[in-house]
Amino acid sequence: MGKQYKELTAEDIEFIKKQKLFFIASVSSHEVNLAPRGYDSIRVEDSSTMYMLDLPGSSNRTARDSQENGKFTLLFTAFEGDARLVRVFCEATMIQKGEEDFSKVCKKFVMPEDIIRQFFKFDIVAVESSCGMSVPFMKYEEDRDALKDWAINQAQKDSLSDYIAKHEVPPKLW
Repeated sequence: MGKQYKELTAEDIEFIKKQKLFFIASVSSHEVNLAPRGYDSIRVEDSSTMYMLDLPGSSNRTARDSQENGKFTLLFTAFEGDARLVRVFCEATMIQKGEEDFSKVCKKFVMPEDIIRQFFKFDIVAVESSCGMSVPFMKYEEDRDALKDWAINQAQKDSLSDYIAKHEVPPKLW
């Protein structure tokens, strides 16, 4: 049976730290956004705060949605071991390069600073855990390095900032 509560428990935090994949969902006046996230891109600061590292990619819906209404859900799912789901309902604040907190947050991660597009600070408003017994077992093999390698290559050519500037706001799909 699912449980709802106001902040992460110690058990939730340990569970989140072990996950190699999570999902992030947001909504705006444009569309619902749902995306998988990998790499070592999430940090739990405390029971009511998390940070997410964001690399450049094909769009920047997360930034748009954080500026528009800032409401997000993060879903952590057990694919190995005991079945479990943890949904984290939160409000997001974007932290961009040049802002005071950017370098401070960057130190919490292992990713090269020059390839990070931005961070998101998530203030947790509610947590929900449930069984997740219908989620299949899947085995983690390794990260796909394609996005990191591409970003490092672009940064070395000094064109990553140009790419990011061109892809700051995704087009409205409908």
